[in-house]
Amino acid sequence: MKAAVIGAGLAGAEAAWQLKQHGISVDLYEMKPEKRSPAHKSDNFAELVCSNSLKAERRNSAAGLLKAEMARFGSICMESAMQSRVPAGGALAVDRDLFSGYITEKLKNDADIHIIYKEVTALPTDADAVILAAGPLASDGISETIRTLCGEGLSFYDAAAPIVTAESVDMSLAFTQSRYDRGGADDYINCPMNKAEYEAFYEAITTAESAEVHTFDKRKDVYEGCMPIEVLASRGKDTMRYGPLKPVGLQDPRTGHRPWANLQLRRENSAGTLYNLVGFQTNLKFGEQKRVFSMFPALHNAEFVRYGVMHRNTFIDSPRLLNSDFSLRSDPNIFFAGQITGVEGYMESAASGILAGLNAARRLLGEATVTLPETTMMGALARYISDESVKHFQPMGANFGVLPPLSEKIRDKAARYTAIADRAEADLTVYKEAQGL
Repeated sequence: MKAAVIGAGLAGAEAAWQLKQHGISVDLYEMKPEKRSPAHKSDNFAELVCSNSLKAERRNSAAGLLKAEMARFGSICMESAMQSRVPAGGALAVDRDLFSGYITEKLKNDADIHIIYKEVTALPTDADAVILAAGPLASDGISETIRTLCGEGLSFYDAAAPIVTAESVDMSLAFTQSRYDRGGADDYINCPMNKAEYEAFYEAITTAESAEVHTFDKRKDVYEGCMPIEVLASRGKDTMRYGPLKPVGLQDPRTGHRPWANLQLRRENSAGTLYNLVGFQTNLKFGEQKRVFSMFPALHNAEFVRYGVMHRNTFIDSPRLLNSDFSLRSDPNIFFAGQITGVEGYMESAASGILAGLNAARRLLGEATVTLPETTMMGALARYISDESVKHFQPMGANFGVLPPLSEKIRDKAARYTAIADRAEADLTVYKEAQGL
């Protein structure tokens, strides 16, 4: 039996490694050095482009919990990170060249992994399973192949609004109501502003600093139908009040009147633990987003689990297309892995590669595929990208908001996160033993 992995980024490397560990021969396709994306410079696999930081290492952080789980599955990226780490306080940072070089040599020198240097424009026909691990800058050739598989469920640009945790919204300053009472009573959380608050917000957003736009992101069609909120604001003092902040059809129960301006938060997942700032796609710097958007009284203590972005980021509409084992619903022998699935971040991409590789191997071996418990970070992310209740899908990185809440209330945040990590570790242990993993 043989599997083909398309793309040797972090996700593709992990997928190939998992397949090999389960006795499956692998053809690993990589278009470098024949061709490379605008962001890539090295010929190595698993190249870190933007940063050498793999985020927090402490176990009671979302990023740390994810890495701890990955290590329990024999992650090649975690193995390399331990070999190439550099001092960075509480973060896991690596020497980028050593990190990618270690993974490259390990894969190239494995007899069960056959490296094929070429751009793939059509799915290999000689493989029993295929894993598409094209990254956020997937080539035009493979993107067309993906489009034939996914139809219109393929996005080339990520124009996304921020997402906050439900528990961090101050409900004493917000209210639930659908506009004109259409739909469910709690479909939206409304964050009202009076005139003075709105005018202060308008001044802040029109003077806030935007993020640098890379050359390969400078496309006019990024903004068609999804204008950044700061651009809309720059067109006049009341443009936001006639757009995303329109207050019509709403009544603030605290005043009995329509708000001067109103931001609606829309449920992001079926559990109702995450909410999206409706219409607030933005290119502001992350620090500026937190400063400016926290000016809504109900968001004064908001925990942002994802900031708004507007950039090139090829990803598919996974909730409509993928199962929680990362296989394509229309063809269970085709798997996706990496940022193209809608996970966001280096290690999140790698983690999806672990699960795609593991599940592709199990399918070829005639075993049932697995989805880890929802209380684990890897399991929660797999469920998020395959949750059909998500209507306006946005890529997501590791955060505690995607996990179900604890059965007990713990006020201290550090203690609460430690309890969440303890639960994840215990549940993963039980699950692995039951599944023979």
